[in-house]
Amino acid sequence: MKEVSAFFESKGIDDAAKEAEILIAETLHLNKSKLYTGSTAISGETSTQIDFLAARRAQGEPLQYIIGHVEFYGLKINVGPGVLIPRPETELLVEETIKLITPLLHHSITILDLCTGSGCIAIALAKHFPDAVVYGIDASNIAMEYAIKNAAENDIRNVRFIKGDLFRISWDSPESTTPIGVRNSGTVPMFTVHCFDCIVSNPPYIRKGDIPNLQREVKDHEPLEALDGGEDGLDFYRKIAENAPKFLKENGIIILEIGHDQAEDVNEIAVSYGIKNISFIKDYAGIRRIFSGEI
Repeated sequence: MKEVSAFFESKGIDDAAKEAEILIAETLHLNKSKLYTGSTAISGETSTQIDFLAARRAQGEPLQYIIGHVEFYGLKINVGPGVLIPRPETELLVEETIKLITPLLHHSITILDLCTGSGCIAIALAKHFPDAVVYGIDASNIAMEYAIKNAAENDIRNVRFIKGDLFRISWDSPESTTPIGVRNSGTVPMFTVHCFDCIVSNPPYIRKGDIPNLQREVKDHEPLEALDGGEDGLDFYRKIAENAPKFLKENGIIILEIGHDQAEDVNEIAVSYGIKNISFIKDYAGIRRIFSGEI
C-alpha cells in the first residue's frame, strides 16, 4: 500500500494514502479493518491488477470510475464514464429535503428529481420515504441505465426513471411533446399540473468558461452535459424556477444544490418567478450550498 500511496503522491493526487487504501481494498475485496489486520497473500496476478488500476488513476481517471461505485447516503451507487459522480455535499441536499418533506407525511407525497444522473438523490429519498412516489428525469441514456441499475441493486421500488430534458416530457397531453416512457416496469406517467409536493435537483451549474480550469478528473472524464450550466452557470436554475410553479402543488417545495458563489443570483431568479420563503443552507465549509423555497 505504501508503494501505491507514494506513486499517487508523485503524480500529484490529493489524499493519496486514502485513495491507495480504497483501490487496494476494492481489488482484494476486503474492508478497511481486514486490510490492516489480515494476512492476505497477494498473488502476482493480483499485484499486476493493482498496478494496472493504479496506472489508470495516475493518468487522471477518477477512482470512482475505476472501482465502479461510490457510497452515497449509505447506499452503494454504481458509476462509470458518462454519469456524474455523486459528491459528499449533495448528501446535504438529501438531508435538507428530508427535513422539509417530513411535515408533509400526513398525505401521500410525490417527488420529482430533475437531472437525476446516477439516481442517487431519487433513490436516497425513495428509501427514506417508502410510501412516497419518486420520479427521476435525465436526458442521458447512460444515466438512465445507471439509475435503473442502482434502484434495482438497492431494492428501491417506489422510484421511476424517465428520459427527458427537464420539463420536456408529456406533462399534459401526448400532443404537447413527444411521449417519453419509463425505462423500467410500469406505465408511462402522464403528469398534470400541480402534481408534485417537491422538486429537487442538483443541476449543471459550472460556468462554461470555468470548465477548462476544473480538475482533470472532472473536465477530462465526467460528462460535460452534467457540468455545463451555460455562460453564467445559471441556465438550469432559470428553467427550473420558470416551470416549477406549474408542476408543484400549492405550498410545494423546491430544493436545489447551487454553486459556491451563486446564492444571490439564484435568489434573484427565484424571486422573479414568484418563489417565496427562500432560505439557504450552508455546507461544512460555510458556503451557501442548498437553496430552498416554496410556491
